[in-house]
Amino acid sequence: MENKSYKEYLEHITTLIFDVDGVLTDSTIMVTTTGEMLRTMNIKDGYALKTAVDKGFHVCVISGGNNEGVRLRLEGLGITDVFLGVQNKIEQLNQYIEKQQIDLKNVLFMGDDLPDFPVMQLVGLPCCPQDAVQEIKAISKYVSHKNGGNGAVRDVIEQVLKVQGKWLDNFNAKYD
Repeated sequence: MENKSYKEYLEHITTLIFDVDGVLTDSTIMVTTTGEMLRTMNIKDGYALKTAVDKGFHVCVISGGNNEGVRLRLEGLGITDVFLGVQNKIEQLNQYIEKQQIDLKNVLFMGDDLPDFPVMQLVGLPCCPQDAVQEIKAISKYVSHKNGGNGAVRDVIEQVLKVQGKWLDNFNAKYD
């Protein structure tokens, strides 16, 4: 792995891929008496995801979990590439980047636990929330100061968009 600051990768990112549980959620699942599994998602993460979609980034979700409520929330934000119930994340990633003609070096992937490990080793900018497991932190080029489900997704998207001059560009604001 090259010894570069993670910020040097941000300007080349065209694709943002996220796991769900532990990244877009706080890893907590509430189980109802009917067996329904409920998750909570951060509204600020949602705003950042929608902004990235609106700015033309490829935004994708690849998760082993399979919850229709999660799919509906993400599709409501404009994310059309939502892959849930994925057993082989590398295979899904390869299908996605081939279909979209994306170079792996331009991909940011945020994961939090061991199922994300193989995929994170392939992408240009592996990232994780502050509360990710140690093995994931060890291979991440960026560890957010925010926990999963509590703004980690917003943190990393905001950084990418700011470096590329696309955060608040409608308001004529510029950031370093």
